[in-house]
Amino acid sequence: MADTVTAPKGLDQSASLLLTDLPVFAPATTLAQSTIPDLASIVAPKAPAVAQAPVAADDNGDDDDDSLVAAATDKLAGHVDGHAREALLAFAMKLRDIRYHRGGRAPSTGFDCSGFVRYVFLHSVGLDLPANSASQFLAGLKVKRTDMKAGDLVFFRTRGKAISHVGIYIDNGQFIHSPSAGKTVRVDSLNEAYWAKHFVGAKRPEGISKI
Repeated sequence: MADTVTAPKGLDQSASLLLTDLPVFAPATTLAQSTIPDLASIVAPKAPAVAQAPVAADDNGDDDDDSLVAAATDKLAGHVDGHAREALLAFAMKLRDIRYHRGGRAPSTGFDCSGFVRYVFLHSVGLDLPANSASQFLAGLKVKRTDMKAGDLVFFRTRGKAISHVGIYIDNGQFIHSPSAGKTVRVDSLNEAYWAKHFVGAKRPEGISKI
């Protein structure tokens, strides 16, 4: 079974501040495929260890996970001023290039689509989402495509009629996700033929609806 993720000590207090009556964050209007320019002020450049290769499961996997969580907690501690969505995306972008693994729930094992989304929300804003994409779809608040904001979830039907894939919306039609076997966490566009064909809609997790 996939790893069980627990929130690190010290995150609950920051998360509670982030998720109550914070000003709305307006995401940047443009975003390059591999960078988020407006996040530079709160996020250090992506660590080479994450950028160069997927994180393989080994004896040091737990230490790697703890380091990522600790870094996210430190960032959040200094940015409880309405930038929760920005912090969420910054954390998600630090996980790029980690390999896809069905049932994966942590960097040390790899991620499947819902495991990636759940890990990002839990460790960046302290919000515990349901475990799979279908449940995440049912738990969210419906959002029109024209009203999507950074941090909203985007859903797809890639197999039959059931919801089978989820990602995190960034801006300008782009989203970050863990696609499928043999691939890694990356940024794609909703306008690409494949994703446009299978796109179902967007949902806003209730925990960030006021942010």
